Amino acid sequence: MSAFNIADIRRRMEGALASLTQEFSGLRTGRASTGLVDHLQVEVYGSMMPLKQVASISTPESRMITVQVWDQSQVKSVEKAIANAGLGLNPQTEGNVIRLPLPELSEERRKELVKVAHKYAEDAKISVRNVRRDGMDTLKKLEKDGKITEDDHRRSGEEVQKATDEVVKKVDALLASKEKEILHV
Repeated sequence: MSAFNIADIRRRMEGALASLTQEFSGLRTGRASTGLVDHLQVEVYGSMMPLKQVASISTPESRMITVQVWDQSQVKSVEKAIANAGLGLNPQTEGNVIRLPLPELSEERRKELVKVAHKYAEDAKISVRNVRRDGMDTLKKLEKDGKITEDDHRRSGEEVQKATDEVVKKVDALLASKEKEILHV
C-alpha cells in the first residue's frame, strides 16, 4: 500500500488550516494590520497576484494602512481589489500610495467582519474537502488498478475521513475563537 500516503493528505489539510490562520490574522479588530490586505488578489499584467507582491504595505498609525504600489500603472487595479474585498475599507489614493483608514468598529462593522471570518472558514473547509476527495479518488484508482485491496481502500478511506473531521473541527474552533474576539473587543 505504498502508493497512498495519508501523511501527505494530512499535510495538505493542515495547509488549509495554516492558510485560514493567516487570513484570520488579518482580521484585526482594534489595530491596523498589514495582514488585513496583504493576501488580497490583484489583477496585474493579466494574472492574479497577492497584493504583497505588487506593493509595499505598512501601518504608519494604529488605524491606518498604507499601500505603496510599485508600478504606477497598477494603482487602479489595486484600488479595485481593495474596494471589492468586502473589508469595508475606503481606499484614498494619492499618486501611487493608497491610504486605508480603518473605521471605528461599530456593531455593524463587527458583524461584517464576522461574515468575512465565516467566509474564510468556509473556504478552508472547501479546501479540506477537496483534499479529502482527491485522497478518496486516489484510493479508488489504486483499488481499481489492483495496487491495494478493498480492505486497504476502506481502512485508508476511514483514515482520510478521520483526518478531514479533525481539521474541520479545528477550523470551527478557530472560527469560534475569532468570532468571539471580533464581537467582544
